[in-house]
Amino acid sequence: MPTRPQVVAFDVVETLMALEPLRPRFAEAGLAPELVERWFDRLLRDGMALSLAGDYADFPTVAASALRTLSRGRMSDAGVAHVLAGFGELPAHPDVEPAMRTLADAGISMVCLSNGTAETTTAFLERTGLAHHVDRVISVADVRSWKPPVHVYEHALDQLGRAPHEVALVAVHAFDCHGAKRAGLTTGWAGRLEGHYAEVFAPADIVGDDLVEVAQQIAATAQEER
Repeated sequence: MPTRPQVVAFDVVETLMALEPLRPRFAEAGLAPELVERWFDRLLRDGMALSLAGDYADFPTVAASALRTLSRGRMSDAGVAHVLAGFGELPAHPDVEPAMRTLADAGISMVCLSNGTAETTTAFLERTGLAHHVDRVISVADVRSWKPPVHVYEHALDQLGRAPHEVALVAVHAFDCHGAKRAGLTTGWAGRLEGHYAEVFAPADIVGDDLVEVAQQIAATAQEER
């Protein structure tokens, strides 16, 4: 790690928020439960595609569209609403709270930077008891662009009043780390989702099996520099 980060910005969906409980809702809406990952991959792809074309639609809109496409247009509006309502109940991954506690104990502040809406992220943090760890929620809706274009991370830096070397982006998606690295942020990647960091992306500064390992490495560096 080049310098000690003063702030860690967490990605939210899949990094903090677990999608596994959506599987029963998929089944109830007529989709195979094992399609959750395919749906979320499509959701990310479509959000990024809009950004590349110079357009924008928010997370709920793109998520609903991806569900309809995945069902070949057969899913009813009620089915779509039923699946998306599940976001109001999703839990945090088990490694999230101990990772945040580790950073807090090291004197490092935390924020969230999400492709999702600020309202959904804030509700998630409050529901899971994580809100007291997080100082701020920043949504890509502010700049009408999904991650990972550089200007999204630059917007987060502007909101925080921080220089790039003072902020670390932590995520389970290599593409997110790549975008943050290109904006000058320190990056931490947890391998619990992807299992392998794609070589096409700029290497993350910190790599761990889960968020706890990543947080411990950040905290250890912070301790060394005190």
